[in-house]
Parts: sequence; structure tokens; C-alpha cells
Amino acid sequence: MNDTTLLLVGHGSRGRQGNKETINFAAQWRERHPDWRIEVCFIEHAEVLLDEGLDRAARGAKQVLVLPFILNAAGHVKMELPHALEDARQRHPGVEFAVTRHLGMGRDIFAVLQGQLERLMKQLAMPDPMSTGVILLGRGSSDAGANGELAKMARWIFEANDHELVDLAFTGVTWPRLETVVQRQVRLGAMQIAIVPVYLFTGVLIERIQEQVARLKQQYPQVAFALGTHFGFDPGIFALLDAKVLGEPLPEGRMLECDGCKYRADAEEEHLHDHSHTAIAGQVGGCGHRHGPNHDHPPHHGCAHPHD
Repeated sequence: MNDTTLLLVGHGSRGRQGNKETINFAAQWRERHPDWRIEVCFIEHAEVLLDEGLDRAARGAKQVLVLPFILNAAGHVKMELPHALEDARQRHPGVEFAVTRHLGMGRDIFAVLQGQLERLMKQLAMPDPMSTGVILLGRGSSDAGANGELAKMARWIFEANDHELVDLAFTGVTWPRLETVVQRQVRLGAMQIAIVPVYLFTGVLIERIQEQVARLKQQYPQVAFALGTHFGFDPGIFALLDAKVLGEPLPEGRMLECDGCKYRADAEEEHLHDHSHTAIAGQVGGCGHRHGPNHDHPPHHGCAHPHD
């Protein structure tokens, strides 16, 4: 690992505390692996962004292993990161750039979410799960595939527990929102509601969630609410990153099925990617590629990932 730099790429938050927590996470990760060279950068809302982070990581290294420190792959991971990597390879031809998959919504993250739910149930004094609603609360994306990954976690939570009501809500971009789902669960008889935020670190949206729940407690005084927290420092997150570093990098430095996909390239060329995460004219394929209003997405176009 002496000639390899690990570059942890966070999303970035408008709230400084969120970025600070990511930097603190990296510091704790270094303590676990003092022989690893670990750098940090962010995609947006931070001082050190992708280009500078990649340049720093390349100094004195033969290989840079980029780890997208992001739960769901939407436009940032599928489009901006591959573009930045292509530029970095041009700037540093003597350095090999390899990229792991983003954190994703797999068994590792499910175990973290399940642990959050179990702690919330204890906080509620172990009520009957049949009368306790569960809400997974995600950031929300204009990418249907990213939202679908979170929906998978909601289903896994339902399968692994005895809660009759397990729902999904989002803090922005898409629907349903938290208030709507709470209203539905109360109407269906929920006496307690456990809200599990699917966030790595704090930030503006975490603060907004806390304010929303405070209002909901006033609106539904007969319902007991338990709100979880962001979980970036959970031991499971460190273990997940360790596994990515110690595993095999994807062939030829490829990051995802969308790295190099012609639909991503077409979208960039036509300037159809909306950095603000708002919907724009045209359709959005399940992989996040934006197509013109009359463009049908063929089932096989060189990307290996499924499409909704």
C-alpha cells in the first residue's frame, strides 16, 4: 500500500459540520490503518473538490484507489466522478486510477439500519412491533434507480421484522415526504413511529428532519416518535470500506457500469445533467441517464446494470 493512495470522496454538505464529520471519519480510519495513505475530497460544497483531491492523491503514488463515500449512485457518482477521473488520467498518465463501487444498499448497510431500528425500539420501551410504524427516510434523488435501492432496504426491513407498516419517505426531490407517510401510518393505527434516517453524516437536511419531527410530535401528541441519527461512524461502515480496499479493483479502473457508458457521454455532450438535482425536460432512465423526450432506452446498450 506504500505506493497507493486511497481517496475518500464525500458528497459534501452546505453545513460545515457534515464535511467535518467526513474528515473526522477519515482520521479515525487512518488510526485503524496507519500504513495506509488516505486522502479526502468532496464532490460539492467544500474546499477540496474532485479535481484537487485527485491531484493530491496522485502525488508520489503509482495507483490511486477512489472510494465514493456515498450511499446511492445518482448523477454525482454516475456522471461527474467518471468525468473527473478521465481528466485526472490525462493529467497524470503515469498513475493508475481505479475506483470501487459506492457504498450501495447491500447487506452491510442493511445491518447498520437494522441496528438503528433495534435501538429505536428500545428507546420506545419495546412496544408491539405490529402497532409500531417504521419509516426509512432518505435524501431523495431524481434518479429512479437510487430511490429504488432505498426501497429495497425498506423491503428487507419488513422481511426481517414483525412491523406491519414499513414505509419509505424522502427529504426532497421526490415523494412521498415524511409528513405524508406519518399521516398515513397514524390513520392506519400506528401508536408509535420509528424514523430511521439513511444518512452518513449530519448536515442541513439532518437539522431539517429534526425540526420536522418536532412539529409532528405536536401535531400527533397521541403517537410516540423515535428518531434515529446519521450513522457514518458505525463500525459497519469502517468494515465495509476495509472490504472494498482489500478486495479486487474493478477491471481497467472502471468504476461502475455507467463509467464509459455512451448514454452518460451523450448526456454530458447535450448538457442534460442538472447539477441542482431538479427534474428537467426529457426522460430519466433507471440508470440515471437522461434521454430526449422521444428516445427509448433499449434493454441492452453496453451497460450491465438493470434499468427500471
